[in-house]
Amino acid sequence: MKTVKIADTTLCREHSSFGFKEKIEIARQLEKLNVDTIELPAIKSKRADILLVRTIASFAKKSIISVAAGLSDESVDDAAEALSTTERPSIRIELPVSPVGMEYTCHKKPEKMLLWIEHIISYAKEKCDCVEFCAEDATRAEEDFLYAAVEKAVSAGAHKITLCDTAAEMMPDDFAAFVDGIAKRFSVKPGVKCSDKNGLAAAESILALRGEADLVKASVGGECASLETLAGIIKNCGEKYSLSSAIRYTQLNRITKQIAWIADNSKNDKAVVTVSSEGYEAIHLDKNDDRQAVISAVMQLGYDLSEEDEAKVYEEFLRVAAKKNVGAKELDAIVASAALQVPSTYKLVSYVINNGNIITASAHITLQKNGTDILQSIEIGDGPIDAAFIAIDKIIGHHYELDDFQIQAVTEGKEAMGSAIVKLRCAGKVYSGNGISTDIIGASIRAYLNAINKVLYEEG
Repeated sequence: MKTVKIADTTLCREHSSFGFKEKIEIARQLEKLNVDTIELPAIKSKRADILLVRTIASFAKKSIISVAAGLSDESVDDAAEALSTTERPSIRIELPVSPVGMEYTCHKKPEKMLLWIEHIISYAKEKCDCVEFCAEDATRAEEDFLYAAVEKAVSAGAHKITLCDTAAEMMPDDFAAFVDGIAKRFSVKPGVKCSDKNGLAAAESILALRGEADLVKASVGGECASLETLAGIIKNCGEKYSLSSAIRYTQLNRITKQIAWIADNSKNDKAVVTVSSEGYEAIHLDKNDDRQAVISAVMQLGYDLSEEDEAKVYEEFLRVAAKKNVGAKELDAIVASAALQVPSTYKLVSYVINNGNIITASAHITLQKNGTDILQSIEIGDGPIDAAFIAIDKIIGHHYELDDFQIQAVTEGKEAMGSAIVKLRCAGKVYSGNGISTDIIGASIRAYLNAINKVLYEEG
C-alpha cells in the first residue's frame, strides 16, 4: 500500500485577497485535515509575510510548512528567516524549465539556467535541510534539458523533485508515463502538480500516483487539482489500487467547504459573517452556560474555531458573562477579540486605576511574561489610559510610537461592550491591537497589549 503525500497550495492561489486572519484560519483547517504539507508563496512583504509564517508555525506541528523561493539569493534568505521557528520547514525552489518560461521569468538561456539551479539549491540547502525543486512547465521542456535540470537539482541536494504540467497539455496516461520516465532515470519518487485548465488534473495526478509518483499538490479552488476530489478518490478507490493518505476523511467535506466559504468571502473588500435574523435572536447566553453551549452558539454564527481558540473564546465569554448576558453581537465581539491571535509574550493579570477631578490619574498594572514572571508598575499620567500605557511601557522596557487610538461602542445599552483599537508604529510598520470589554479602560489596556505582543512576536 503506497501512502500518498498531499501538499495543499490553497494559500498560494494567484490573485487571492486573503487577509491575515483568513490565511491563519485556512492553515488551521488544513492542519486539522492532516495534509502533509502546507505551501505558502514567496515572501514579498517581508515583515507581514514572515509574521504570517511564524504564526502558522506556532500551531502547525504535524504538517510540513513550505515557503517558495528561487529567483534570488534574497528570496532564499527570506524563506529561511520566516521558517526559523518551524518544526518541519521546507524551502521550495520553483523555477521554469521550458524555453519560454526561462526567457520570460528568469531571462536566462539554458546553460545559465542549469548553473543557477545548481547554485540556488545548494544555497537553500545551507539554510534548510529540506529543499524541494519544482520544475515548472516541465511537460513543455526540452527532454535533454529537463534531464540535466533534474540531475543538477538532485546532485545539489534537493530532497524532493516535483514535475508540473502547468500548460495542461498532456492526457493523463501520457503524463503518468512522462513522470515514470523521470523517476526511473534518476531513481527518485517525484511529486506532481497538474493544472486543471482542461478538467484533467485529478485524472493526471491519480495515474501518476499509481505509477512512480508519491506526492501530489492540490488546493481548495485555484488552478490545480481539487483537494476534495483527489482525497475522495483515494478514500473510495485506494484499497483497490493500493493507495492511502493521512487525510482525515470524516472531516474532508466540512473543512473544504469551510475553506471555500472563507475564500468566497475574501473576494469582498470587507468579509462578514452572515446569519439569519432568527439565528441572532436565538442566541441568549449567561454565566451559567457551559463551554458546549457557547461553542454551539459560535458555530451558529458561522465560525469554525480550533480547540485552542475555542478555549480562549470560552475564557473571554466567562469574563464578560460575569457582568452581563451575552447575545449574538457580544459573542461576535468576543470571537474577534479572543480568537486568531498571535502567541502572547505578555498577559494582563490585573489593573487598578485611580482617577478623579482633584487627583492625578494613576495606574497599577500587573503583567505575566512568558507564562511565568509576574511584573508590576505604578505610574501617573494625563488620564487613566495614559497612565496605564506608561506603566506597561515601563514593564516591557520600551516605548512604541502610538500611531492611532480609537474607542467605540460595539453594542447598545448602559452596559454596552466597548471596543478599543490601538495602532503602534515600529520600524516604519503599523501594528494594530483590539480589545473588548464592558470597561473601556480594560479594553484599551488589552488592545495596547495585543499590539505590543504582535510587535514582540515579529521581532522575536
